[in-house]
Amino acid sequence: MQQQIAVITLGISDLDRSKGFYRQGFGWAPVFENAEIAFYQMNGFVLGMWLKDALANDTRQHDLPSPGAVTLAHNVPSEGDVQKVMDRLVAAGATVLRAADAPPQGGRRGYVADPDGHVWEIAYNPTWPIDADGHVTFGM
Repeated sequence: MQQQIAVITLGISDLDRSKGFYRQGFGWAPVFENAEIAFYQMNGFVLGMWLKDALANDTRQHDLPSPGAVTLAHNVPSEGDVQKVMDRLVAAGATVLRAADAPPQGGRRGYVADPDGHVWEIAYNPTWPIDADGHVTFGM
């Protein structure tokens, strides 16, 4: 079976707030949206923001944990970009969970939570190259 992810969907409480956060914080624009969901075309997959009640109904999982034991990562091309992106996300409504610092394996990283509590790692890893299309390659 091919190793790929087609869609990651985050349950959210307020679609307008979520779209505003991702527009202002990351500069992302939805490729599709309606009253319940917004889809963002990413580099190789689609990221969805769906009202949590609608997501719960669709999955028939009415006790969805919020946000759950999941982190998402946004890698950046330089060490200095970590703080710049974190500052932009905080200005858009994120909460800092861990200030940017140097992890033991090298590089730089910090953690923020979006307005719905979804955790984002903002990271620079010198051994994980990012190509022109934004694809990250695992490296050691």
